[in-house]
Amino acid sequence: MFITALGLLLMSFSKLNNDNDVFTIKTVVIDAGHGGRDPGCVSGSNHEKTIALNIAKQLGKMITDSFKNVKVIYTREEDKYVELWERASIANRNNADIFFSIHVNANDNVTVYGTESYAMGTHVVGKNLNARKEEQEIAETTKRENEVILEEDGYQEKYDGFNPNDPASHIVFELFQSEYIEQSLELASKIQTKLKDHSNRRNRGVKQAGFVVLWKTTMPAVLIETGYLTNSDERTHLTSDHGQKNIASGIFSAFVDYKASMESKSKSSD
Repeated sequence: MFITALGLLLMSFSKLNNDNDVFTIKTVVIDAGHGGRDPGCVSGSNHEKTIALNIAKQLGKMITDSFKNVKVIYTREEDKYVELWERASIANRNNADIFFSIHVNANDNVTVYGTESYAMGTHVVGKNLNARKEEQEIAETTKRENEVILEEDGYQEKYDGFNPNDPASHIVFELFQSEYIEQSLELASKIQTKLKDHSNRRNRGVKQAGFVVLWKTTMPAVLIETGYLTNSDERTHLTSDHGQKNIASGIFSAFVDYKASMESKSKSSD
């Protein structure tokens, strides 16, 4: 079950005030979305859960091969379902410095393609047509990723009464403000830039939304929608070994930049 709000606050305070040592990134938790009975987005024989797991493992290997002092923990390493609250708890229990959640997107409009990176937050409906359309797409993506909790036993208790089908229940997200929103947005921005420049993916932007898997993480946390399985060209890329490695490489490059940036800031302020 999720940690209490007081527990989360104490964990955040402890991280920020642990000692005078220079900050270094020591632990990364990588979450492959969906799994087991929950396939995620599906196109023919292609399942989001499989693509996400392959990318997650590629990313983890790149990190451990390049940084021997960084520990990588996976929320799942096989085709099994892990409840969303438990994914965040794995990161919290292990005092992770970064949480990546890897996903694949879908849209009724098969021409839509590109990557998006999300930090935890609430989004506001825009004033113009394009902004409202984007808001609707964000809401649909968030609902699709969250509604699997309805199949979990005792989900109302586990998620503080949150129901992904009830817009009014989204107020629970507004009551939780992550200590790490700025770092999460910085990391998300680097991911989007690297996926565009390094991996030649269309940049659909950095966004905020109420993803349950990010909700109560106590570290910088980003959910990455690595592309649209519903777009034929992007599906070819997402389902190929080369494409999955290419995407993992872009995320890894962002991790390298983010790690250097955060550790440099820590040294300069020491």
